[in-house]
Amino acid sequence: MRDTQSTIRKAKTVCAALAAGMLAACAFPQGAQAFDLFGVHLWGRKKADPAAQTDVIGAPKYYKVDVAAAAGAAPDGVKTVRKTSSLVADAGKPVSGSAGVLGKARGDYRRILAALYAQGRYGGVISITINGREAADLPFDTELPDKSTIVITIDSGPQYRFSQAVVDRQAPPASNRRDEVTTPQEAGYAAGDVARSTVILKAGQLAVNAWRQQGYAKAKVTGRDVVADHRSRTVEADIHVEAGRLAHLGELKLHNVSRKPRMDSAFVAWMTGLEPGQEYDPDDLAKARKRLARLDVFRVVNLREADEIRPDGSLPLHLVVQERPLHRLGAGAAYSTFDGAGFETYWLHRNLFGRAEQLRFDGKIKNIGGKQSNSYNPKNYSYLLGATLTRPGVYTPDTDFIASLRAEREVLDNYTAEGIYLHTGFTHIFSDELSGRLYLNAARTHTYDDYFGGRDFTTIGFLGGLLYDSRDDKTDAHRGLYGELVVTPFYEANYGNFITRATVEGRGYLALDKQARLVAAARVRIGAITGAQAAELPSNILFFAGGGGSVRGYGYRNIGIRTPTGDIIGGRSLVEGSAELRTMVTESVGVVGFVDAGIVGEDTTPDFRQDTKVGVGFGLRYKTGLGPVRLDIAKPLNGNKGDPALGFYIGIGQAF
Repeated sequence: MRDTQSTIRKAKTVCAALAAGMLAACAFPQGAQAFDLFGVHLWGRKKADPAAQTDVIGAPKYYKVDVAAAAGAAPDGVKTVRKTSSLVADAGKPVSGSAGVLGKARGDYRRILAALYAQGRYGGVISITINGREAADLPFDTELPDKSTIVITIDSGPQYRFSQAVVDRQAPPASNRRDEVTTPQEAGYAAGDVARSTVILKAGQLAVNAWRQQGYAKAKVTGRDVVADHRSRTVEADIHVEAGRLAHLGELKLHNVSRKPRMDSAFVAWMTGLEPGQEYDPDDLAKARKRLARLDVFRVVNLREADEIRPDGSLPLHLVVQERPLHRLGAGAAYSTFDGAGFETYWLHRNLFGRAEQLRFDGKIKNIGGKQSNSYNPKNYSYLLGATLTRPGVYTPDTDFIASLRAEREVLDNYTAEGIYLHTGFTHIFSDELSGRLYLNAARTHTYDDYFGGRDFTTIGFLGGLLYDSRDDKTDAHRGLYGELVVTPFYEANYGNFITRATVEGRGYLALDKQARLVAAARVRIGAITGAQAAELPSNILFFAGGGGSVRGYGYRNIGIRTPTGDIIGGRSLVEGSAELRTMVTESVGVVGFVDAGIVGEDTTPDFRQDTKVGVGFGLRYKTGLGPVRLDIAKPLNGNKGDPALGFYIGIGQAF
């Protein structure tokens, strides 16, 4: 009996220490009782939260901490403590005075208990002793020795399950597919499921989201009744939701807080795509924010709903924007041991005429100091100079007009191409993942190589493309898919050929652990050209492989068709692929192992009996705000003359 009373007394003591945050459902027999899950104090004198008090600056104190499972308890609680305890995380570090140590200990009661509740464990017992005394029993002004011994003992208790999980006013099934959301039941809020505290919170959010998706903008959770029965180890939960009134969009009030506003206010309102009178939908507001952010004009975009729905059912909107500086200058660099160094820069003028028009000038120079002969001679550098005008919001808020003119000289070991290129047309965003483009292209090109000699081409045609991108990060993807289809039909006037060039590329990314520190990535690209032989096609339109974004270990565009004379020319088909395994060693540094392969075919259909080029290697990644800095080292397994023994590649962003 004495031992039982001692256990109960310890459990009650621990519970009292948690009164400021959440009260433990302690491991001693009791009937059904309410517990504090959401910060509501239920019984006992409410003590001040030491963590909220002013820090006491005192002599540094040190401590060592041990974590153990209570006698007869399962060891899984130890893992929970090690993941959540502030004492464990900061062990060995100096703490500001005795009050600092006590504050950490008392804060740990709440942190550990919250973690147990998140696992659906409401009968746990937590004991934190400092030099043999329960931290909850020590006055806050207790003076501790310079070095203390802290022991955290944990009995996580069993998992509780829902005996009842109710939303008293759940939204009816959506009549429109775009309004469908995850239901509380699908999120684990149902009888028989583990009664995790996080699920109870999420269930309320999902219930509110369901109403908001159907036009009830001010739906809210008005209460939660949560009762734990410790005898049956079950939880009864009842979430109360108030739907409110059906709303439609009211007037949009725009406030441009820029020092010198330039944007056309009517255009900004139109670009949101929000029309007064349309049914309220939070997805429409989210899309409006993305449209305005995509303009790259605003530093700040704050679109808010009014606090109240008006008597006529309208919900006014308030939009606050602040414009970015008009001009931006950028630069970049890349290097490989085979291709040498390359530099690029651009100058951008935002908001040219007050409707977010962009005028951009680009300049590039490449092939400086590579393996090619006379690689430091400016005549052997590659150059690009171009200008692009983009006008957003043409026909629809999601359609842009683009006109681009560039002059380019590309010098490679296999060929030289000089030309002037014009493309103009439209891009359109269908959804967050899917976009398309349609351009009219024209070009005047001169190419030279040792096999075909000098040739001139005049081309005019179209480019159509579709892009699907669900990656979670464009420069360092951990999950998602990427797919692109590009078809370019055109007429070449000098030889009188109608030609079609098509490519399709797919990429996939899979995180192999919950923290996404280990990622598998794969890429496949296929291309084909019909309508003319290689001798009647510009060299820079033919397919080559090799380089940092293709088959690493080989020179840039150095994989092609080897002629009887030993020259390498481009082919009319291409198949290449890559596989990578990426892992983070620290928060900033990662390593990558990869294998690349590619084959270029002479005909439209690739001949896999030809020599497939394979490169293997490893790389280092260093995370920055612009994306990971990439260093790859690759070895060609079956290189030819002109290929390096090892290739080194440096750049920003993953290889794919």
